[in-house]
Parts: sequence; C-alpha cells; structure tokens
Amino acid sequence: MLYNIYLKNGTVYLPTTVNQGTARYMEVEPVTVVPVADTNALRRALRATIPKQNDFVAPSIEDARKPAVVLKYTGDKSWSAFMRGTSPWWISEKDGKFRINGHRVHRKGYWEPDPDQMIHFPAGTALDDVIDRMITILQEAAKE
Repeated sequence: MLYNIYLKNGTVYLPTTVNQGTARYMEVEPVTVVPVADTNALRRALRATIPKQNDFVAPSIEDARKPAVVLKYTGDKSWSAFMRGTSPWWISEKDGKFRINGHRVHRKGYWEPDPDQMIHFPAGTALDDVIDRMITILQEAAKE
C-alpha cells in the first residue's frame, strides 16, 4: 500500500492513489482537501482515504498525458509550480509494517525520498497511530 500526502500553504491534499503495477502508482480523483490546522477533520480524512490496498488501474497513454490531478485543487498551472512550497509525504505499508517518508528536491529537480525524514513503525502498529504521527508531522511542517 502506498498513499501520497501533500502539504501546501496550510492545506493538505489527499489524492486517491492507484496501483499501475510494478511499483508504479498514479493519483486520481477523488482528492480530499483539508486545512492542516483542523486536526479532527484531518484525522477523519486520512482514516477515510488511506486504502488497505491500492486499487489496480491499468496504465494508459491517455492517463500519462493528463496533468496531475492535484493541480486542479491547488490552482497551480504546472507540476513545477506545484512543487514550489509543497511538502510531499507518503505512507506505505508492506508485510504489516508502516513507514512514513518525507521527500526532498533532487538536484535534477524532482522529488526523492529523504532518508532523514523516514519513520519506520514496528510490525503490528495500528494505522491510527501512524495517522496521529502523520498529523503531527504535517502540523509541524506547516509552522516552518
């Protein structure tokens, strides 16, 4: 399971993430938008939108040509404009172990996982505990 989370200008964007096979994922509608300061709404949104398993959607040329779904919600005209000022995170789960990972901008201009922002949870950690930690991270990042 992989789930993308974006923080930009005090707002959290939670797109639906689908699996396209062989470690390829795509973000699709619906996208949930929540103010980062509203802890209860953010908790409800994360609980409601994080999948137990990503649905499979076969890749298509049409999908590859579409602009990123979150741009419609942020008002950005391009992916590079969206990247400016955005704090990207993901939550993943494999074999019952959750991980939260923040990202940084690579020198070539794309996001890459930041090993300094990686949190591994022990097997058996409840999703609610992971969500609570994610909320803390997002709210702290919004203060910076």
